[in-house]
Amino acid sequence: MSWFIGIDTSNYTTSVSAFNGKNMLFRKRLLPVKDGEKGIRQSDAVFHHTVQLPELLENLCSEISGDISGVGVSVKPSNQEGSYMPCFLSGVSVARSVASVLKVPMYEFSHQDGHIAAALFSANKLDLINEQFLAFHVSGGTSQAVLVTPDKKYFTTEIVADSLDLKAGQAIDRVGIMLGLKFPCGSELEKLALKSNKTYNKIHVFHRNTSFSLSGVENKCKEMLENGECHADIALYCIKYIESALLETCDLLLKKHKEIPVVFSGGVMSNSIIRKDFEEKYSAYFAEPQFSSDNACGIAYLTYLLNKKRDDNDI
Repeated sequence: MSWFIGIDTSNYTTSVSAFNGKNMLFRKRLLPVKDGEKGIRQSDAVFHHTVQLPELLENLCSEISGDISGVGVSVKPSNQEGSYMPCFLSGVSVARSVASVLKVPMYEFSHQDGHIAAALFSANKLDLINEQFLAFHVSGGTSQAVLVTPDKKYFTTEIVADSLDLKAGQAIDRVGIMLGLKFPCGSELEKLALKSNKTYNKIHVFHRNTSFSLSGVENKCKEMLENGECHADIALYCIKYIESALLETCDLLLKKHKEIPVVFSGGVMSNSIIRKDFEEKYSAYFAEPQFSSDNACGIAYLTYLLNKKRDDNDI
């Protein structure tokens, strides 16, 4: 049985995956971030990926019975011109070495491509890869919507909405640290918000066409904290602010692209509060939490797909 390896070394997670056309295996580990810090330097990220990746890959391959027929890797954050982060070099180095030793093809993708493919796999909607749809990718490094269009290889992406300043994950982490939570703060902020009894109606968020601004949420939450408001209420306000920005953006996009499926991925979209409200309003598809945050599963699937097309002489 042939397996296809996926490798992703994002800014905060080292991940590897293997797919054989039916079964998906994956391993991942967060990069260590010192208490109280809001992020990690790229030089430190490269170092930690270099340390963690071989161990995760060894562990993954111990579960594989069969041949490895292809290796895929994320080489940049997105398909946008100029998109680049040094942390992806760690994965590229290992992928090239593995492919060279095994004499198998290596395929390059963007981190965002992997998120979209992982969401389709998780939602059991891989058939959408053959049609046009909207994909929201909402995380610490990206908060945008892209129009996904099938092409000869798999799909192309065009940015149709973006954050004008802070990314959603950045806003969550800044507010979380303000409230004394451990970085990355997404899951802890959600747990805290679920303790709130407050009801926040639609919050006004500045939009420029379909793009949105999230910088105001940090200042508002700081003001709420200084006024002695409950930490749980502040956490909920932060989440509802981000949700309001995304809801309005989705409404605007669907007015233009009628009757088109919508897919959500990225760590922020694993938030149960945001997901519940979106599922009630739209017929949208979500990745399950383990496939929504950074992972290499989409990279492994796209590697399998391209290798199959190569064997069939479709590319």
